[in-house]
Amino acid sequence: MDFLMSGLAACGACVFTNPLEVVKTRMQLQGELRAPGTYQRHYRNVFHAFITIGKVDGLAALQKGLAPALLYQFLMNGIRLGTYGLAEAGGYLHTAEGSLSPPRSAAAGALAGVMGAYLGSPIYMVKTHLQAQAASEIAVGHQYKHQIFPPQSWKVALAAAMVSGIAVVLAMTPFDVASTRLYNQPTDAQGKGLMYRGILDALLQTARTEGIFGMYKGIGASYFRLGPHTILSLFFWDQLRSLYHTYTK
Repeated sequence: MDFLMSGLAACGACVFTNPLEVVKTRMQLQGELRAPGTYQRHYRNVFHAFITIGKVDGLAALQKGLAPALLYQFLMNGIRLGTYGLAEAGGYLHTAEGSLSPPRSAAAGALAGVMGAYLGSPIYMVKTHLQAQAASEIAVGHQYKHQIFPPQSWKVALAAAMVSGIAVVLAMTPFDVASTRLYNQPTDAQGKGLMYRGILDALLQTARTEGIFGMYKGIGASYFRLGPHTILSLFFWDQLRSLYHTYTK
């Protein structure tokens, strides 16, 4: 659960921070091994880079490399935080007296970080190549011509559905937990719930008593149920639309 929770949390954050990663990558490649003033600055600052990329490459370019970025975050943070959580749960971070040992904590954190970085490095390289891809007039650094999926491939719909499945499960699990408990609570003779007054009360009581993680109970099962459902629904929808447009031309 530690691996899954930390990985999913990192993926949720990645969807919002990936545009900044695209900007960072291009600004770091700009003027590579060139003396200041000897090259054209396509990106003057962060805000100018956002505007330039959106105007020349299109707004979708601000999410370039999202698929490997999500995989990288899930793998790296899942291993890093999950391994540290396992070490903490196993009691390896405490002394014989039961107190927290700073050297053991530092060693466990370093080992977990090294494992995550080592396994995630190949994916980070692919992410960097994709995020550096740009139109010739604003290109910086070496331009790899990677293409994850061919145009109009069913794999594009599949990858998009996998990403949306993560976003949906992160957003909806607290409400799913609350609705499950509302439906399952005992009632009085008039059918009125005895534990919760409504959806908001269920959310607040759960958060106060069980903490934020209590609102995400069953998130693994939710994704493995909702993920394939979302993936297959969007995949079949996309394929049916393609067939419709093919035979109605």
